[in-house]
Amino acid sequence: MSSVDMVEIWRGPFLESLHQGYAVVCDASGGIVDAWGDPDHVILPRSSSKMLQALPLVRSGAADQFGLTTAQLALCCASHNGAAIHSEPVARWLADLGMSDDDLRCGSQEPADIPARDALIKSDTTPCQMHNNCSGKHCGFLTYGKFLGAGPEYVEPDHPVQIAVKDAFEEITEMESPGFGVDGCSAPNYAASMHGIARAMAKFAAAPDGSAEYRLRTAMMTHPELVAGETRACTDLMRAMPGKLAVKTGAEGVFVGILPDQKLGFVVKAADGTTRAAEAVTAGLLARYGVLPTDAPILKRFVNAPIRNRAGLETGQMRLVPGIV
Repeated sequence: MSSVDMVEIWRGPFLESLHQGYAVVCDASGGIVDAWGDPDHVILPRSSSKMLQALPLVRSGAADQFGLTTAQLALCCASHNGAAIHSEPVARWLADLGMSDDDLRCGSQEPADIPARDALIKSDTTPCQMHNNCSGKHCGFLTYGKFLGAGPEYVEPDHPVQIAVKDAFEEITEMESPGFGVDGCSAPNYAASMHGIARAMAKFAAAPDGSAEYRLRTAMMTHPELVAGETRACTDLMRAMPGKLAVKTGAEGVFVGILPDQKLGFVVKAADGTTRAAEAVTAGLLARYGVLPTDAPILKRFVNAPIRNRAGLETGQMRLVPGIV
């Protein structure tokens, strides 16, 4: 079974677009609770795997040795907007390490946060690597690299940091990765099956107090504004039900969910790489498993949401294919 129909885009009476994809939900045992499409389909999880990439930092004791806060652990898992609340803590973190923007290897990026972007334009200042949405993850890599006494090129696949990341990724997904692609931030991004990634998220959901998985998911839930930013689905969905879920987006239409009360984890992949489709399915799954009430206002943004034109007129609707909610 390949991908399946998941999200319809209607304009008036016409089905204008159709998004296909995959979704897998796992329980604490790693068993599949529900699946849409082929659960063995292999994907690159992209930024949805940041909490997996942060596991060696916490498991090794490096996070504790360097006194990292829950906010810093949340930034390790973040794809942030580059707002001041994101870039300024990154700058302080680098200073605490005795490092600077030059030590990052993620590349410069214009902030997605409009006030931060406009401030740079008005001051004729060039965006730097601290504005990169992955800069928190890279500070985590730098911290772990310093803990290991390793060299500065921490994004190289044979660097001790990335070797540890691969080992942790394969251990928690319970599968040997078939390989990696280089992510937008230059770090290796290891591939796994939909089942493997959902299994990993279920382990985060069922993790005992004090474990690395527990600490990372708690950091995300405690600081949703750091994981993404204002108007972003990750932040707003976690804010809607505080302490009840951790969700994380990834490029090319990937989304994962960690549901501690239900001890469930899931992964969504839009086959065409469309974020709106992945967000809609994610919100639908949160309603399906009782994390969000079916009448929660935020669901109207993503599930069966109206589509409006620039004049504010409702011109259509985005609908989940029946069977997801």
